[in-house]
Amino acid sequence: MDEALVRTLADIVKVGAPIVLAAIGETITERGGVINLSLDGSLVLSALVAFVIGTGTGSVILGTLAGISVGLVIALIVAVCSIELKLSQVAVGFVLTLLCRDLALFLGIPYRNAQVFPATFLPIPVLKDIPTIGPIFFNQDLFTYLSFIAIGAAWWWLFRTKAGLTLRAIGERPQAAFARGVNVNAMRYLYTAVGGGLVGLGGAAYTLGVLPTWSDTGIAGNGWIALAIVIFGGWYPLRVAFGVYLVAGLRTVVTNVQAQVPPQVVELLNALPWLLMLFTLFLVSGPYLDQLLRILPPRLHPPIRTILRARPPSALGTIFEQEGRH
Repeated sequence: MDEALVRTLADIVKVGAPIVLAAIGETITERGGVINLSLDGSLVLSALVAFVIGTGTGSVILGTLAGISVGLVIALIVAVCSIELKLSQVAVGFVLTLLCRDLALFLGIPYRNAQVFPATFLPIPVLKDIPTIGPIFFNQDLFTYLSFIAIGAAWWWLFRTKAGLTLRAIGERPQAAFARGVNVNAMRYLYTAVGGGLVGLGGAAYTLGVLPTWSDTGIAGNGWIALAIVIFGGWYPLRVAFGVYLVAGLRTVVTNVQAQVPPQVVELLNALPWLLMLFTLFLVSGPYLDQLLRILPPRLHPPIRTILRARPPSALGTIFEQEGRH
C-alpha cells in the first residue's frame, strides 16, 4: 500500500481515538437508560484538567487519571439529578455542558497554547513491522491503544457476558430486571460513572496525546459529534467506532484538499459526514428500509437489517421508581 495512504490511515485512527472513547462511554451509559448530554463540556473540561495536572506533575498517568475523574464526577451529577432528584436528564446534561465548557475556557486562559506535553508514542515491537497493518494500528500512542481496547471490551461486555445482558435489560425493561432482583438504579449509577470516565479519558487523550497542548478549538464540538455517532451507530460499539472513523476520515480528506479547492467545496465536504448520517437515520427509521429490501435478494435481508438497525433502548431517558423508594 502507498506509504502516504498508510500515514493518512494511521492519522485517522489517532485523531479518532478521543471521540471513540467518548462515544463508547456514552453508548454504555445510554444502554443503561441514562442520557449524558454533558459530553461536549465534559470533554473540554477534562482535557484542560488532564493537561494542567499532566504538565504540573510531568506524569501522563496522573494527568489521565485527573481527566477520567472529571468526566466521572460530571456523569455522576447527571445520574444524581435524574435518579434522586427526578430531573430531566436532557435539561441537566445541556446545562452541564455549557457550564463545563465556559468554566474550562475561563480557567484555561493561562494555559492556552503556552505549553506542549510530550506525546505518549508507544510503538509495539514486532507488530509495528507488519506490512500495512503495523504502521496503522501498532505504531500509535497510548490513547489510541486504549480506544481499541474500549471498542473490544464494550462489545464483549455487552453481548458476551451475563453482566452485559443485565446492562441491556435495565435500559430496555427495567421493571423486568428489577423483578429478577437487579438494583436498577445502582446499576445506572455504575454504568453512568463508567461512561463518564471514558468521556474524561477521551478529553485527556486530546491534550496529552492528539494535540498535545491546551486549546479548546480542537476539542469543542466533538462531544456533540460523539452523541450523534452513538445514534448513527445504533448503540452498537463496532458500528459506533465505524462512524467515528468515517467522520475522522472525511475530516482528514477535507484537511488535505482544502488548499486545492474553493471554500464552498470545503464547506460541503465538512457537511458530508452529517448528511450521510442523516440519510442513514432517515433510511432505517421509516418504511424505506423495507422498500430497499424488496429489491435485494432475500438472503441479504437478515444481515442488512442487523447492520442498519438503529433503535434506542426502550427505557432511555426515563426515571425508574424502585419499590420502597419515595
